[in-house]
Order: sequence, then structure tokens, then C-alpha cells
Amino acid sequence: MMSESSVERLSIEGPAGPLEAVVEDPGMQETRYALLCHPHPLYGGTMENKVVTTVGRALRDIGIPTLRFNFRGVGRSAGTFDAGDGEVADAESVASWGAVRWPVRRLIIAGFSFGAFVALRLSQRRLPAHLITIAPPIERFDFSDLAVPACPWLIVQGDADEVVDPQSVIGWAKSLQPAPHLEVLPGVGHFFHGRLQDLRQIIIDAIRSG
Repeated sequence: MMSESSVERLSIEGPAGPLEAVVEDPGMQETRYALLCHPHPLYGGTMENKVVTTVGRALRDIGIPTLRFNFRGVGRSAGTFDAGDGEVADAESVASWGAVRWPVRRLIIAGFSFGAFVALRLSQRRLPAHLITIAPPIERFDFSDLAVPACPWLIVQGDADEVVDPQSVIGWAKSLQPAPHLEVLPGVGHFFHGRLQDLRQIIIDAIRSG
């Protein structure tokens, strides 16, 4: 269990103004740090989303510090929603801050739903040590020009997702070369209600084996 002293709330300068962020560091010897991207800002997505915080907890359980932040216009972050372009720029600014904070560590990029789209786009600009995309909304945003990153890539998808079409994600993932590691959870909806512990274990296993 993390102590309160290991949670640091801060403001990081972004392209549209300050971005609200939280660093949680278990204080262990590690070679990586993780950037976590939250769901769609216009539909209630924030860095406190349960899927996002579950991913963060899984990573910290194996010693990796996490950096969560609110996209522009969310919480105390300045700016307004920018349909993905500005949010990728936000994520890149936060990743740059992390690279100064942990200068010898490699970056893990993780994102849920809209955040998965941002995470994959960010991986085109910064080669991560690992990419995690959960319920990527491939029919709502343009994934067609995004290359498969040259790193281990985990995609997690529930087969009862009511927001993102599971079969579209599964077909897309299987079409990619090289193929990412795809985990499909039976009976799981978009927000992983009642199955967050399953998600946590999948993340831990993927990072440990990757």
C-alpha cells in the first residue's frame, strides 16, 4: 500500500497552459516510468477514472512510478478540448516533464478509450518501452495512419463493450503487423465493472513478460 507522502500533486506547463497532474512513486529501483492517458474529456473522462487508476496501481505494484494528468480543459488543466491533436501535444509535454524527472528511465505509455488513441499517437513521436491501449475507439477516431510501434504492445478489450465495438477492435488488432498482444475479456463492458482486478493482473503479467 502506498503512503500518502508518495503522492505528489503538481502543475505541468502544457501547450495550452498548465496541466493538472499527479505523480505516484513507490520509490523502488526501476528503469521505467509510466504516462497514463484518460478517457474522452467531453464524456466525463478524467485522470481519476477507475480504469486509469487501476492501470496505475498495477504498474506501481511492480515498482514503476506513474504520471497521470488531466487533458486540457479537464479539472484544473487550462485550455479546451481539441479532438485529439491538442491532447497528444499535452501528453508529449507531460512525457517531456517525466523525462526530466526520471532522466535515465524509459517511458511506458498507457491509455484507456480516447486515451488509448492519444497513447498510440504519442508512441509515433516517442518510442516507448511498452505501449498499453485499453478499449481503443477505432471507429470513433482515425487510427488508419498510425504505425505499429517497435515495442511490446498490449491491447485489452472486453467482448461486451457497449461503447467500443469489440469485434472491430479484435479484427483490427489481428490485422496489424507485427501483431500486438491482444487480451479479450469475456463478459466485460467498457468500464470493466467488477473486473478491474482482472485488468490489473493482465497489466502486471504483460509488463513482467515484456
